[in-house]
Amino acid sequence: VQLQASGGGLVQAGGSLRLSCAGSGRTFSTYTTTWFRRAPGKEREFVGAMRWSGGNTFYSDSVKGRFTLSRDNAKNTVYLQMNSLKPEDTAVYYCAVAPRTLIAGVLRQANEYDYWGQGTLVTVSS
Repeated sequence: VQLQASGGGLVQAGGSLRLSCAGSGRTFSTYTTTWFRRAPGKEREFVGAMRWSGGNTFYSDSVKGRFTLSRDNAKNTVYLQMNSLKPEDTAVYYCAVAPRTLIAGVLRQANEYDYWGQGTLVTVSS
């Protein structure tokens, strides 16, 4: 499985960006796609997750209400729409896939994911 993350860039505070995570290669009957981020000097942080089966979404408190996950089944792509961006959202964003439906209690844990994209840099200026 290959994951291609894209859509990062430089944006002013209050602006928007849409990240994409396109999957290719092996397919699975169900999976969980998640975005993590790592800000300079900080640990990796869970951002949001989407279960392919049912489309349930989960968000961290820091992005809830500002970020939205969506998907395009035909393109095998998950999107992260980021609105009302803040300087503290500056980070490298990574998408990851677990080839199973993860329960809410573990989908925030990076070690649950088998496949990772290369990361895309988001910089929010104040």
